Amino acid sequence: MKAAFALLLVLSLPAFAADKPASPNPDTAQPAAESLDLATIARIRDEGMNHSRIMEYASGLFDGIGPRLTGSPDFAKAATWAQTQLKIMGASNPREESWGDFGMGWQQIGTTLLMATPSTATIIAQATPWSPATAGEITADVVAVPKLSEEKDFDKWKGKLAGKIVLYGDAPKINPDPANPLEHYDAAKLDHFASYPLDGNQEDSYVLPNDPPFWEKLFKEMAFKEKVAHFFAAEHALAVLVPGGFRGQLHDDTSSSLGWWVYRPDRKQPIPSAVISSEAFGRINRLVSHNVPVTVHLNINTRFTGDHVDGLDVLADIPGTDPALKDQIVMMGGHLDSWIAGTGATDNGAGTIIVLEAMRILKTLNVQPRRTIRIGLWGGEEQGIFGSVGYIKNHLATVTYSTKPEELEVPEFVRVDTGPIAIKPDHALFDAYFNADNGSGKFLGIFAEGNSEAAAIFQQWAAPIRDLGFTTISLRNTGSTDHASFQQVGLPGFQFIQDPRDYGTTSHHTNLDTYERLSEPDLKQAATIMAIFVYNTAQREAMMPRLPLPHPEQDEQRSKPLEGIYPAPHK
Repeated sequence: MKAAFALLLVLSLPAFAADKPASPNPDTAQPAAESLDLATIARIRDEGMNHSRIMEYASGLFDGIGPRLTGSPDFAKAATWAQTQLKIMGASNPREESWGDFGMGWQQIGTTLLMATPSTATIIAQATPWSPATAGEITADVVAVPKLSEEKDFDKWKGKLAGKIVLYGDAPKINPDPANPLEHYDAAKLDHFASYPLDGNQEDSYVLPNDPPFWEKLFKEMAFKEKVAHFFAAEHALAVLVPGGFRGQLHDDTSSSLGWWVYRPDRKQPIPSAVISSEAFGRINRLVSHNVPVTVHLNINTRFTGDHVDGLDVLADIPGTDPALKDQIVMMGGHLDSWIAGTGATDNGAGTIIVLEAMRILKTLNVQPRRTIRIGLWGGEEQGIFGSVGYIKNHLATVTYSTKPEELEVPEFVRVDTGPIAIKPDHALFDAYFNADNGSGKFLGIFAEGNSEAAAIFQQWAAPIRDLGFTTISLRNTGSTDHASFQQVGLPGFQFIQDPRDYGTTSHHTNLDTYERLSEPDLKQAATIMAIFVYNTAQREAMMPRLPLPHPEQDEQRSKPLEGIYPAPHK
């Protein structure tokens, strides 16, 4: 997202009070100091920390429904479940909203893999997303095919794959002495986030590279995987096994599938495939490389549920009560969809239950917000932040993207936006969006996305919750999730700094992403702070300050030399 991830030159935190820039919202001058309703904040804290229902939501969603792949019957169940919870807590108008044709509905029923020779073994396996099924249980020899890089590499394997199961790829090297997978941000790391990087490097806050050639190269490699799949199918191979994860992990997302666009009916994967652990992959690979025949029993049991399934978001409101402000929207959200290997507890079930619990806290306390507070549970985040982008297209603004052929092969979230951004009337009524999507760790602070006025406001909001561990206001950007959709169209969108725990090392997109990875105290704290932030926003006299509206259609001007910098050429 070119505009969303642009590197912004901003003031340092100590300079806020002394040198605040003019507000980008000329009609909403910002107050000199925040007026906080400390009595209501205390009530929110008590309800969220001492009377929480968040782990009940966790079990209901993760244990009762499980994984929620976009477009799947399980996602539809989860959307219904979420609306039921919102209705029970008394939220107004729980509803589904379509963001358009997603693609194929699909569900894994079950996947089993057993080694038959040279010895017996049970191997944990998961279908890759949108894999077709095998013809029941199949028994076949395994042939190991290393990673192929170009079509001429196919020649070596022609006539050798019929009736075989392909072990595809290079055997991963596994570190026998891995680092501790549990990580906590210490004071030094938070100080690092509080300091703006003068070299512009924000990779450690998940800012995606603003580099079209990088993305074109990456997705060309994904497109070549499609050609590999079609080659295997044309050679009458029966199925494909790919490596993913170690120490009991199965990392299973689009990167494991044989192509990025496998959810689209016109790009349907032509051969069944499953991901297995790197340890199992390595064992089979070593045996085959030593000319030891390996035979396995494989059953990939999946089903497709339609070629054109609607993409859905779930929305609900707490209506505003101030006649002058009630039509303005303060929003919080997280994505409801997940991958299939686990139960989607930390990614992003945690974000879902954080915002559901924040909504419940506010409704239980019967707060009367001046502005309307809205919850958004998004679909399609994992395939390209489709749900939040779709909500914005429906209500707030539209973005024009490059139509160069090479860019049509990458998702919109990394395509070059050419602009101009077309603003809809409700854009002026949208106040701010707060997102949760980095696991189940507690909120340690917030990324202000280069918005120095917002950061100054957040500094004041942090005072009454500092004892909960919320200490760090960072002017850095963060990326890779739904708040970036709002930033891209000039609206304040924020993501919290979360303690990582084992999100990035263990649970993210794996079969270990289950209820057991959750930290109950951290989730209570996060939901409490989310409720406080949306309440504070809803009660302010002014809307949250905005950065200037992006103008991607003018970006090419930035690469041109400035007039007057260099002397005129001698004539």
